[in-house]
This record gives sequence, structure tokens and C-alpha cells, in this order.
Amino acid sequence: MEWIEVSKNWVLIPPRPKAIVHFLGGAFVATAPQITYRWLLEQIAQQGYIVIATPFINTLNHGIMAKKVLWTFEDGLEDLYSSRRLRQRSLPIYGLGHSMGCKLHLLIGSLFPVKRAGNILISFNNYAARESIPLVEQLSSMMEVEFTPSPGQTNCMVQERYQIRRNLLIKFTKDTLDQTAILNQILQSRFPGMVALQQLGGDHLTPINQDLSRSSVGESFTPFDAISQWIKQEVYKDLYRLKQEVLHWLDPLAKT
Repeated sequence: MEWIEVSKNWVLIPPRPKAIVHFLGGAFVATAPQITYRWLLEQIAQQGYIVIATPFINTLNHGIMAKKVLWTFEDGLEDLYSSRRLRQRSLPIYGLGHSMGCKLHLLIGSLFPVKRAGNILISFNNYAARESIPLVEQLSSMMEVEFTPSPGQTNCMVQERYQIRRNLLIKFTKDTLDQTAILNQILQSRFPGMVALQQLGGDHLTPINQDLSRSSVGESFTPFDAISQWIKQEVYKDLYRLKQEVLHWLDPLAKT
């Protein structure tokens, strides 16, 4: 399975797809999601999900960013249909976002009449501009600089207009940038019983970690193989747990 570029999206298409996952990454690693999030996204695709990862460049106007990534995603989806690389138009669509990608999925679900089977929101971050970008703190002493919509406006918009009922929220124990607790309160009040919250080991960068080990066990399983596998499990355990939680929520009956 190879990455292909479709209408400015990066796409993975498994042989017998069962759903579509629209992925949006973090603010400073979202320009090449097929590289920065490669391992996680390829693992999801291997379980039968078409992955459409939409790159974006961060600006102060998050509302316009949300509109652009939605248009890019829809252009890519229509291109897949028209080229016959994707024949089934009834596949459910899930949103998957990390950090800034969470906010964009929340804005998409609040501002546009999209149909989503659910959203997975990892390490939600909704800080003000002066707390997110060091240079802005210096500029804000001379002029008012803030994201549009602001953090407060975003929370109110989600509280009043967010349409996606089923959501999985994931936060990491060592993530100092995470604001998932606030989002959880908002979504639980809007959709009681429809929001799951998982706290996992790891930090804000866990989703972009890569399992670089390519070693395979030979016909004879030696003590060295056992030690190697144990070390691998320990090194990558947070990344593997994240993969398992995402796939289990997407399909609780599937083996991962």
C-alpha cells in the first residue's frame, strides 16, 4: 500500500475499505502528514480504512483554515470517486485530529453541514495566540493579535453548534499542552453518553513517533528475539497503545 497524492491530499487506499478517516495534524507538523504521522496512519490503513490526510499551513484565522481543509478533503474525495479508485460512495467518514487538527475538526463540525460517523480528537489544544506563538507575545504589547475564532469563541461555538455526536477524546499523562478536560466537559454536556475519554501514557508528540524497527523473527525463536521484542514493546508502548485505542473505537469487534 503506497501513499498517493490526490487533489493536494495524501491518501492510502486498502484493498477492501470499510470506512474513510480524514486526518488533520498539529500546527507545525501538518504540512507533510504522510511523513510526520506515517506510522500511525499506515497502521490505520492496514486495518481497512482509507486515510485521507490533508496538509495545511497554520495562520491566525482558524475559521478560514477549517473551510480550506474541508474543501481540499471534499475535492480529493470527489476525485477518488470520479477516477474510480473509490467506487463505494456510502462509506462512513470519521474525523481524526491531533492538537490543532482537533480544533479544525471541531470548527468543521460546527460551521458546515458535514456528515461524520464520529470524530477522534487527540491532545486538543485551544490556547490563545500569545501562548502558542512566542513572537505574538511581543507583538501583542503593540497591537491586539488573536486567533479567529478565539479560544473562548471556539468553546462557545462547539457548545452551541457542534453536530458530531460520537466522539473519542484522547489525552496523554505527560502532555503539558493538552486542554482535553475542558473539551470533554463541553461535549459531555452537549451529547451525554456519546463521548468517550481515554487517558494514555505519552506526551504531546506521541502521535508523531515512528516505529523504526524493521527486525523480524526467524523460523527459530531465540532468546535474543524475545529480548528484542520486549525492548521494542517498551520503547513504542505508548504509540502502540494509541493505535489500539483508535482502532478499537473505530471497530470494537475488530482484532488489532
